[in-house]
Amino acid sequence: MSHAADTVPAMEAQVWTLIGLLPATILAVLFYLGHRIDALGSEMRSHFARVDTRMDTMSTRIDALSVRVEEQGAQLAGRIYELGVKLDDHLRWHAG
Repeated sequence: MSHAADTVPAMEAQVWTLIGLLPATILAVLFYLGHRIDALGSEMRSHFARVDTRMDTMSTRIDALSVRVEEQGAQLAGRIYELGVKLDDHLRWHAG
């Protein structure tokens, strides 16, 4: 048969154990989450570096294509001008 006086020290020990375990658990969780966040940040940096490389490659390709488009536009403008001159000559020939 136990008395109320016998259970107080046991109960107090359990409370102090919980008081000690709670901050330890919180610190462990924070340490774990910090580690996971760092790992995720590292992974994101590697993905962003890959995206930056792809963007640089695409930018270079677009610049090269824009030069080609400008060259073709100049060629087409010259050809249209030549055809316009021919058309004017033809119309003058018909007008007599």
